[in-house]
Amino acid sequence: MEILLNYDEIKDRIERAKEKAGRKADEILLVGVSKTQPPEKLKEAFNCGINVFGENKVQELVEKYPLIDGAKWHFIGHLQKNKVKYIIDKVELIHSLDSNELAEEINKRAGKINRIMPVLIQVNIGREDTKSGVLEEEVLEFSKLLSKYPNILVSGIMAIPPVNKNDEVTRTYFKKVYNIYNEIKTYKYDNFEIKYLSMGMTGDFEIAIEQGANILRVGTGIFGKRNYNRGE
Repeated sequence: MEILLNYDEIKDRIERAKEKAGRKADEILLVGVSKTQPPEKLKEAFNCGINVFGENKVQELVEKYPLIDGAKWHFIGHLQKNKVKYIIDKVELIHSLDSNELAEEINKRAGKINRIMPVLIQVNIGREDTKSGVLEEEVLEFSKLLSKYPNILVSGIMAIPPVNKNDEVTRTYFKKVYNIYNEIKTYKYDNFEIKYLSMGMTGDFEIAIEQGANILRVGTGIFGKRNYNRGE
């Protein structure tokens, strides 16, 4: 019952934010961030209407994957090369492509199962040592490297701005990411189909919607707080 009430509140917040931003007709994908959540909570969320879940640990995703028939899965955390093989046949989208070495491995593993794997380039917009991602000024060069991988479909950008309580600072970060997204959309590589901008979590997704996000990653707002939550 709590998840249903939470989900209804999140949907209302999304609709209000869309209307305020003049994006009423835009499609926005809500990803339920299910890390550390037990299977029964995921099943409850699925029954409430959430059908896309985001995990940031490979082992946890692999364990949960067979438990909910019909659910879709996104990988949203830092992905190590040696773990790609475990999720390449399970996820709809990888949000966290951040190196040429990882791209090479994803391309190789996807090729082995005759799949084209949609990915998002993770941008470290706050230049934080504790976060993965390509720096703002490196995105163009990094994108050129990705153009040689036929089994990767570069589908957009993901970013997590630094945690802060100042909406204007958050807005500035999101604006920068949106500008990168628009620049990437102009690239004419064969394996580019830029349509996703993944940014915004429980505490800031209204600002993200205002700044053009069309994928939101919401955990706390749906499942409730965790002891070590940082606002996802």
